[in-house]
Amino acid sequence: MDESRQASSGAGALPRKVAPPPALCGFLLLLALMFAVSYAVGAAAGPVAPGMHGTGSGGGDVGDVEDMGTMHGADH
Repeated sequence: MDESRQASSGAGALPRKVAPPPALCGFLLLLALMFAVSYAVGAAAGPVAPGMHGTGSGGGDVGDVEDMGTMHGADH
């Protein structure tokens, strides 16, 4: 009887060692779910700054100094 139990447990141990732990699978599933939800919310919200262009626009133009107004402490 003991020999039959040993043979069956030895054959079942190989797939268990190859498979990742259930906690890791659950964490990865939760991570993918959170990414999908955040992507959907971001897509539904739309662009935050509609006038802003991508980084490929070039120019390197930061802005005009006149638009900044008066800076306190700059006249001392």
